[in-house]
Amino acid sequence: MEIKASPSWRKVSPDQLLIAENYLRARESFCVSASARFLNAVRNRRDHVWYLSGPGDSISSLLIHSRSSLFPVFGENPTISCPGFLKRFLIKIPIHSAQGLLKDVERLEVLMETQGYMAAERINYELMNLDTAPRAEALRAGPKGLVLRSHLPKDKEIIFALHSAYEKEEVLPKNAIFNPASCRLNLERILSSELVMVAELDGQIVGKLNTNAESFTRYQIGGVYVRPDYRGLGIASRMIAAFSSDLFTLGKGITLFSKTHNKAARKAYFRAGFEVSADYRISYF
Repeated sequence: MEIKASPSWRKVSPDQLLIAENYLRARESFCVSASARFLNAVRNRRDHVWYLSGPGDSISSLLIHSRSSLFPVFGENPTISCPGFLKRFLIKIPIHSAQGLLKDVERLEVLMETQGYMAAERINYELMNLDTAPRAEALRAGPKGLVLRSHLPKDKEIIFALHSAYEKEEVLPKNAIFNPASCRLNLERILSSELVMVAELDGQIVGKLNTNAESFTRYQIGGVYVRPDYRGLGIASRMIAAFSSDLFTLGKGITLFSKTHNKAARKAYFRAGFEVSADYRISYF
C-alpha cells in the first residue's frame, strides 16, 4: 500500500495569488482581518503568505503574517501539520499576536507551543456580521441633538484622547503598558486610511468609531468608543447603525468582533441588527 506524505507548508507564489484569493473569498465573512492582511501582503514584500495544498491545485489552509501578527485560516482541514519553517521564522521575526476563528487560533497555539512560543493572554470574542440594512430603531436611538459626522482635522486631539481611552479599555493585554507614541501613530494611520465617524452632543465629541480592515467585499468596524459619562443613552447603537448604513452605500457587508463579556457593546451591536456568526480569538505572546 502506498503511504502518501503529509502536505508541507509553502509560500504562495505569484501565480497562486488568485487561488489564495478565491480560498479567502469563500470564507470571507469569517476572516476579514486575514483577507485585508493578505491584500496588504500582496503589496508588501515584508509580509508572508503560506499555504497547505489540497486536492488538485487547490489550497486547504492559509497562514498569513503581517505587522508582527499571524492570521490562520485553516478552513475545513482536519489536520494541520507544523510548518517546518516556523521555528526559524519565530526566531527571526517576533510575533506579538495570533488572530482568527477560535478553532484556528487554538490549533496555531499548539503548533507555536512546540517551538517554545506560549500565549501570555487569550481574549475571546464573538464574531458578528451585518448583511442587511441596520434596524430602524437603532437609527433613531440616542439623545436629542446628537450629531454624527465625519472627522475634521481640528478634531484630531479630541479623537486621540478617545482612542487612547479605547486602547486602554479594550485593546491592551493585561499588564501591558500604554504607549502614547504608538497609539498616536496608529491613530494617524486610521485617520489617513480608514473611514471615521464621530458623535457630537452639545458641541462636544463624545464618541467615535472607524473601519479597521477592508477585504474583498466587506468592511470591518472597530474602535467603537463612547465616553463613560455619556454611556447608556443609545449613542453607541446610533453610531453603529448610522455608520453601517453609510458603509452599505459603498456596496460591502460589515463585520466586527466583540468581547464575550462586554454586555453593553454586544447589546448595541444586536440592537443595530448584527448577528453572531462564530467564536473568535486574539492570543498575545
